[in-house]
Amino acid sequence: MTVKDKTILITGAGGGLGSEMARLLSDNGAQIIIVDLDAEKGEETAASINADGGRAWFIKADVTSEADWKAAVDFAVEKTGKLDVVVNNAGINIRKPVEEMTIEEWCTMMKVNTGSVFLGTKYAIPVMRKQGGGSIINTSSVCGLIGHKYTPEAYTASKGAVTMLTKAIASRYGKDNIRCNSIHPSTVHTPLVEVLFKDPERKAERLGEVPLGRLASAADVANAVLYLASEEASFINGVSLPVDGGVTCY
Repeated sequence: MTVKDKTILITGAGGGLGSEMARLLSDNGAQIIIVDLDAEKGEETAASINADGGRAWFIKADVTSEADWKAAVDFAVEKTGKLDVVVNNAGINIRKPVEEMTIEEWCTMMKVNTGSVFLGTKYAIPVMRKQGGGSIINTSSVCGLIGHKYTPEAYTASKGAVTMLTKAIASRYGKDNIRCNSIHPSTVHTPLVEVLFKDPERKAERLGEVPLGRLASAADVANAVLYLASEEASFINGVSLPVDGGVTCY
């Protein structure tokens, strides 16, 4: 996939899915702006990429802060002269059903999962328009496409908002050659999920809903981002791309 020399800013890139995305995009020639609230993890990811011959810079930022977002976008332009792709990947999940959740917790979920995408988009668009185009990729979830009985309602609502915000941005800013797409992973195989799977019933539930019979890997998700960031996806706009082994087929 052609992302060579593109400047790609990724939120939540200090660890987990974000760091997997950062490394894969770097391996394919992109220069990476790593944005995370955890300075230790962010610096570690940047150092690892640079040690492997890549080009990466870290900036600490709270993705719910307008000032921090402006600083992060300015940082990307200062370091590389441009901003080709923004991956709005950071997110949280307060694991409580709706009847147990407080309004404060609900608002926190919305502020992080949806507000951060709004801010990232708001500050990326003027730069991308000025340089003639760009790509915005938002990490949603299968829960942004379907109701999911194993997932808190607030998470589903926040990711549904990301899905529709993506389409709204795609429809308005396509004229500026700015593409906006979302990815929708199902349960990803992580250390946290390994703990969950110590309960055989929960393991059977999650695997049983996937037609391919396995969980998504971090690499599966990162490959979807690589494609949407690449020149090969230059006519893909407003798409909600499931990375789910068929969960949303039902």
